[in-house]
Amino acid sequence: MNQEQFCVLLPYISADLVAMIAREKQIPEEQAMRILYDSQLYAALEDEMTKIWHYSTPMLYTLLTQEEQTGIIDYPDV
Repeated sequence: MNQEQFCVLLPYISADLVAMIAREKQIPEEQAMRILYDSQLYAALEDEMTKIWHYSTPMLYTLLTQEEQTGIIDYPDV
């Protein structure tokens, strides 16, 4: 995937993940966005080369939760 295609895809992935964070944590979407955008996971997600954009929204949410609980993200091989 080239950078232009990735830049088009990232907002959709982020929006799905923000919606899931808001729903699961029962918080406003604005707060969910801050949680996501301040995370190590989002920094990795912004880098197309990590390929974590391939992960499902539930998997990304699990990784974000893991980061919040432990401070570490253990990326699974998929």
